[in-house]
Amino acid sequence: MSAPSFLILHGIGNRRPPEHWQFQLAAALAADGSQVLYPQLPDPDAPRFDDWAEVLVDELERFDGDERTIVCHSLSCLLWMAAAPGIAPELRPDRVLLVSPPAPERLPAEGADFDRAIGSGEEIRATARREIRIAASDADPYNPAGAEAFYATPLGIPFDFVAGAGHITPADGYGPWRSVLDWCRGDADRVTADDA
Repeated sequence: MSAPSFLILHGIGNRRPPEHWQFQLAAALAADGSQVLYPQLPDPDAPRFDDWAEVLVDELERFDGDERTIVCHSLSCLLWMAAAPGIAPELRPDRVLLVSPPAPERLPAEGADFDRAIGSGEEIRATARREIRIAASDADPYNPAGAEAFYATPLGIPFDFVAGAGHITPADGYGPWRSVLDWCRGDADRVTADDA
């Protein structure tokens, strides 16, 4: 049995800084012996949907673990919800976590190309073989209505509330995020705010 595999996808303006929870998650999972794919997506300051979607498919084709998990943050959540329903079923992962998906009307002008129609709830739920979840906080400036009301409830996707964490970035204190690491490892069935 091979080690699990993880694909970590960042948001707009992100160059995988070491202080970001996704960078630290990738390092911890790699230290476990897992395959970790953490690509620098093209033109992060002015991304194009088609370019990111091409990288997404390329990375999915590289997955080789028995259990395959995707963790998206911010703009890459919109990438997943718009692109993944059209991806070949054999490339679909076992688990998907969408963290802090922004509302389309709150996208900066540089991210406007990601204001795409997303799949239905049934289609998006089918993009993960076993589990798909949304985790988000209150007072997210990129989704003031809240990701639960805007995405999770209408799409029928389980929602994890991460209290007091804004857009869940290093500026919001995330940095290390033990809960998401535990979820990735299979040691927790949901994602929560860290106590630290």
